[in-house]
Amino acid sequence: MNSFILVISGPSGAGKSTLLKKLFEEFEAELYFSVSSTTRLPRENEKHGIHYYFISNDEFQEDIKNNYFLEWAKVHENFYGTSLKHTEKALNSGKIVILDIDVQGYKIAKKKLQDKIVSIFITTKNKEELKKRLIKRNTDTITQLEKRLENASDEMKELCEYDYLIINDELERSYEALRAILVAHRLKTKGQDLDQIQNIWNKGE
Repeated sequence: MNSFILVISGPSGAGKSTLLKKLFEEFEAELYFSVSSTTRLPRENEKHGIHYYFISNDEFQEDIKNNYFLEWAKVHENFYGTSLKHTEKALNSGKIVILDIDVQGYKIAKKKLQDKIVSIFITTKNKEELKKRLIKRNTDTITQLEKRLENASDEMKELCEYDYLIINDELERSYEALRAILVAHRLKTKGQDLDQIQNIWNKGE
């Protein structure tokens, strides 16, 4: 198995979670979703250890000091971080690791594991469409909504840092693009045990 890290970034409300859900439904046995730690409070229906590890600010700062994170960032006044240990364990077992992280976190992760990372930025066709989706989701105050839109504008300036861009305007078409990227990189020779493959081929096993 050609293991690698698939980084997914993009504004809140762009549909990343919906697309990833479809990806896991099809490729669950091959994928590992890295559950992030966060200092924010859980939303309705969110569960500790499934959606996030909900920890205190003091716990998070202690984990930073102990270098437990592959990447971490402060977003909307809360901290988010990805476990380095769990990520490496999943890679070593041949899994494709899915990281749903923001631009700040991606840049940190890229410095540490650049040769293992494939990155995709997912967004809406324009800012107005993103605003409509956030309003429909109805999880933010007006102030939080405005902050998300402001952050989204900043994130759009970083598109050149990513390998791929998906404009999530039509779900099935966007999913086919995401799926194609996963399948293509799964088949790349880099990262595979080519000696073993050649030996098996020569032996006719």
